[in-house]
Amino acid sequence: MVTIKKDDRKVRVGKVFEPSHPIYTEGSVVMNDGFVVSIKESELGEGKMKAVRLKGKPVLLLRVGGEVYGVSNYCPHEGCSFQGGILNGYTLMCPCHGWKFDIRNGQYQEIPQVKLSCYRCKVENGKIMVEIARST
Repeated sequence: MVTIKKDDRKVRVGKVFEPSHPIYTEGSVVMNDGFVVSIKESELGEGKMKAVRLKGKPVLLLRVGGEVYGVSNYCPHEGCSFQGGILNGYTLMCPCHGWKFDIRNGQYQEIPQVKLSCYRCKVENGKIMVEIARST
């Protein structure tokens, strides 16, 4: 458990938990370049998000501006899933406590020290591929 300061208040950043969840798709095919096959490109519409589990990691895929982004599917504040959160442009808001993150770099908008893990994504042959071996 980590406590950081936010506007003269202490904010708890909890350990992220990874419960099994029935909405996840388990990706298991790893390509030579370290990318994992996740879902069909057609399953992720513009401005939409979809939770997947790839190599045991909970990842939230999002499509904005025609690009696919991948971030950790758990908020670092209390471990809430982002599934059901609000996506407004490149900003993802946690449904539990309203924390807002930039999906392009994982940055929490109010505290620079807090970031989500981000995963590189690409589309090949109609499939969304996610690089799991290396997150930022």
